[in-house]
Amino acid sequence: MVGGEMTWLSSLLPAVLYPPPESAFVTAMCVVSFASLAFAGLSELRGDHMAYSKFWHVVSGQQKRSAATAGVLLSSRMGMLVAYVPALVAAAVSFAVPGAVQGQRAQILAAALAVHFLKRVLEVLFIHRYSGNMPLKTALSISSSYLLSTITMIYAQYLARGLPEPPTDLLYVGVLLFTVGIAGNFYHHYLLSKLRKGGNNENGYKIPKGGLFELVTCPHYLFEITGFFGFALISQTIYALAMASGTAVYLIGRSFATKRWYKSKFEDFPPRIKALVPYIL
Repeated sequence: MVGGEMTWLSSLLPAVLYPPPESAFVTAMCVVSFASLAFAGLSELRGDHMAYSKFWHVVSGQQKRSAATAGVLLSSRMGMLVAYVPALVAAAVSFAVPGAVQGQRAQILAAALAVHFLKRVLEVLFIHRYSGNMPLKTALSISSSYLLSTITMIYAQYLARGLPEPPTDLLYVGVLLFTVGIAGNFYHHYLLSKLRKGGNNENGYKIPKGGLFELVTCPHYLFEITGFFGFALISQTIYALAMASGTAVYLIGRSFATKRWYKSKFEDFPPRIKALVPYIL
């Protein structure tokens, strides 16, 4: 069975992806990006959370550490700006670099990346509500990951110039997927922001309602995964696919950790609600 699946996969990928570029850097980044994100997802499942969002309060022993032990602390809003702004700048600046984004596919990819991170920055400034702090080292870790992946995605597209086009053109399917992903992610972030106006639980958290929150704990992660696979289909490079796959593994782990957190905080958390995919996962 495994051999049959691998044969199917090996025949499918050349039909939808550009040939892998002869670049040791891009090859290494495929491995590093997927492996690091997958490891982070498994860490979330084990309860070893990245110190931001609600999990800042539940990292083992974190609430007992002094500021000196935790390192430099930023406000959560400032931490997320540090995380997102460099990637936004990189995507936007790519249009000013001669030859960096040649051709329709490269231009659409860079524009989608810029829109993605611009949306995140605007949400940080005007939508999200925060409590607590974020360690500077966490903000810098997230920032460097997003910045490097954005640059690599654009660079991998640049290296695809002159390579044989994939037999199946998925560019506009990718644009559609990206649009659905970014819209759905924004809508559910908006719903989450409406919950943080006080409440009777720690830091004002409530069980989310509305939209797909009626079916899953983390629909915003489901749509974020959708958006990243939109990047992969727009690009049709092996790196974009590796990045999307790694992001999916990480957010699956984060979704299960979030569901576990809600169940621990709310005795009336509905058992029918899944973690990420309605009725399935």
